Amino acid sequence: MLCIRGLSCGYYDRQILRDINLEVPLKEMVGIIGPNGSGKTTLLRAVSRLLKPKEGSIYLDNKDIWQMKYSELAKKIAVVTQGLPEESLTVEEFVLLGRIPYFEGLQFLETNHDFEVAEECMALTDVLRLKDRPIGQISGGERQLALIARALAQEPTLLLLDEPTTYLDIAHQVGILDLIKRLNRKMGLTVLMVLHDLNLASEYCDKLVLLSNGKVYKQGAPEEVLDYKTIEEVYKTVVVVEKNPVSSKPYVVLVSQEEKEKREK
Repeated sequence: MLCIRGLSCGYYDRQILRDINLEVPLKEMVGIIGPNGSGKTTLLRAVSRLLKPKEGSIYLDNKDIWQMKYSELAKKIAVVTQGLPEESLTVEEFVLLGRIPYFEGLQFLETNHDFEVAEECMALTDVLRLKDRPIGQISGGERQLALIARALAQEPTLLLLDEPTTYLDIAHQVGILDLIKRLNRKMGLTVLMVLHDLNLASEYCDKLVLLSNGKVYKQGAPEEVLDYKTIEEVYKTVVVVEKNPVSSKPYVVLVSQEEKEKREK
């Protein structure tokens, strides 16, 4: 579905990504992991056409994204970022913004169909009960659900998420990722998301792409990417990798400096 070939890009005179080659198959959940500054968010910005490549190409459904009309691209790709939405909008008003790519000609108001799609997306993300509440008056977890509802209102085939669980407690982290997994499995939505938590990435993603210093260091199934040697090389910290006793997915255990020193004595 998404094919990236020889991608190099950055900001002004600073190059961040170098020679990225990546394929995201249809209906898969792919996680982008890596240390701070490795280029994870930059990669999402390039895929969403917020950042133009210096070299290389990005194809979506065999079309160069830079040859597509913006309205066409917005019907295929939706982005959930860490940015805060306008707090004075109600949840329903905010979710309806996702219908703008479908406005035609001099259309300024939403149609009945737009309201139906928005209501369905709010129901899917469990924020329909909050539709009349201002965004600024709901919790962080509920706000993240509203962001996902707005993205779904675009009726995309590819969903990009930049650290969707940041600042959330473990219950909300699991809730958000369970929802994304459900959308992936039941609606066939292809997902590409940045995650900092290696254990969440391991548990929920079909494939992981590990970035280091702007390059793809390793990619594959969680079992192929998350071994202790690779993690220690990239993150420069000591870890132990076990199997999750329930899912059998790799589980990364951190080792503190104090424990490390104890074992070295």
